[in-house]
Amino acid sequence: MPHATQHADVATAELDTALQGGPFHVALRAAIAARGLPLQRVQHHLSRYGVRVGVTSLSYWQQGARRPQRPESLRAVRALEEILQLPDESLIRLLAGTDEGTAPGRPAARSYRSFVEASGTLERLLGELDAAPDGGLHTLGHHEEVRIGPRRELLTRESHHIVRAHRDGVDRFLAVHHGDPGCAPERMAVRALENCRIGRVRLHHDTGILVAEMLFDTRLRAGDTFLFRYAVEDGTADVCHEFVRAFGTPGGQYALQVRFDQNALPVRCHRFTQHSPAAPRNSRQELRLSGRHHSVHLVEPRVRSGVVGIGWDWE
Repeated sequence: MPHATQHADVATAELDTALQGGPFHVALRAAIAARGLPLQRVQHHLSRYGVRVGVTSLSYWQQGARRPQRPESLRAVRALEEILQLPDESLIRLLAGTDEGTAPGRPAARSYRSFVEASGTLERLLGELDAAPDGGLHTLGHHEEVRIGPRRELLTRESHHIVRAHRDGVDRFLAVHHGDPGCAPERMAVRALENCRIGRVRLHHDTGILVAEMLFDTRLRAGDTFLFRYAVEDGTADVCHEFVRAFGTPGGQYALQVRFDQNALPVRCHRFTQHSPAAPRNSRQELRLSGRHHSVHLVEPRVRSGVVGIGWDWE
């Protein structure tokens, strides 16, 4: 019996260490070992949560051969935290961790929980605006410029869209802006710049989401192309460290330019991608700040589903 108790203590200590420092697969393996559950039992418990994951997938996860990325897999990870009696967010946090090169003192990326909350809020706001599951538009090109102000805040975001209708009668686009933590969407302003006008606007303070109807002056027919521009004046949050754009489906070209105030220049900038908001960041590439215009940019010739963004470090 003392030997069994000592073994349990060692397993618990290993689990505590893995949960603090990761990586994800080591923490998952330690948690399963600490609870003494074979993978078949883990799978059985998951099925009681309405989540179907194969034993082979669980084995790959705890070996580090694969990482949970799909929505169903991420739901399984949340269920595993309960099944294995782990603290909330303990495994998800390891999946959604920041870059290895993140500078000391730099805030972590939004947690997966905040992403889920924002997704639920956005779905509700879109429902209030009678958004159809399919907006009827394919994106051919999306060019975006973000301006960072003298307080290092996200000052404005301007978007130029080139779209093609794939059904008749499309006459609007729902623009979504997700401000930085601490922002006040009720103090933001949306401006129609070209070939559109502002319709209804919905917002949610806690998640920092603003949704605005961009109304066209014409009804598009299937096959018609259309260009329009709008801007969101923000400037309501604290220091900004990155701008991220998520794509649910593949599309056309995406270009992002981040322009900094001459009195607030970052010490370094980089681009990155993610397969999903909870996946690790990869394809990190340093970006050189242009001398005269104080800007950096990225271009994706053809967007794939996932996340792309630009991050930067301040002194």
